Amino acid sequence: MKKIVESFKEIFEQHKGVIAAMAVLLVVSIALLIFSLLNLGSNTTVVKTSYGDIGRYQGGEWSSMANSGGYHDGVWAERFAYPLLAIIFGVLHNLLAIKLYEKKGASMAFLFIILSIVLVISTFVVFGRLLGEG
Repeated sequence: MKKIVESFKEIFEQHKGVIAAMAVLLVVSIALLIFSLLNLGSNTTVVKTSYGDIGRYQGGEWSSMANSGGYHDGVWAERFAYPLLAIIFGVLHNLLAIKLYEKKGASMAFLFIILSIVLVISTFVVFGRLLGEG
């Protein structure tokens, strides 16, 4: 843990772009966390929980209409995956970026953070589409 703190101080002093990207990642992850917690849909019994182009196998045929691709129904508790993703992106990915900085340098850490921001924005898009269909 001490090494992570030292690396963070080094990043803070020498690489302001990486720190700014880490802050942006944290902010968009917090926004995803709040957005997903406010829109869990706990007052409804059936919500759209996922999307897939290929049907799900549920003990029948793959080609049956019940298993065809598209939006899949589920219970609202399955949407807890989105707040969990927000926490993983915001906290764990920032810690992983620090560890990546230690091993590979500032440019790889910056690239990892940018890719994580893209993942958070993609998660926003997917969750928004699920809300629009439900």
